[in-house]
Amino acid sequence: MKANKLAIGSDHAGFECKEDLILWLQARGLAVNDFGTYSTESVDYADFIHPVADAVEKGEADLGIIICGSGNGAAITANKHQGIRAALCWSEEIARLGRSHNNANILAIPARFVSQEEARAIAGAFLETAFEGGRHERRIQKIPLGC
Repeated sequence: MKANKLAIGSDHAGFECKEDLILWLQARGLAVNDFGTYSTESVDYADFIHPVADAVEKGEADLGIIICGSGNGAAITANKHQGIRAALCWSEEIARLGRSHNNANILAIPARFVSQEEARAIAGAFLETAFEGGRHERRIQKIPLGC
């Protein structure tokens, strides 16, 4: 999948990382919808992660990027959405595997544990990697519990 439209959101711990990534992504010609937060003032991550997950789930964005201090709260929140597979990634290899094996549609970045350069590299790997399908398709089809 070639992503053209991205949704992005963060809490206060991920704000600076998010701002840098937005500029980096836009410089590569991608359309980015920023769901906030818009400062380093303390906020609740769910308020900014749910809108990203909604946009991806509804097809308003091809993929999403979510950022918080550890990445865990953001990933847990996004994964509450039935159509979302958020992958917590702290390296390029994990990002590639999240896309190629799990067809992850949202990247969760742990801002307090990666440098800005690493965050860009992780995002690049995530966006450039395609889902392999095959045996992996069968596996991801078993994830939903059915509603």
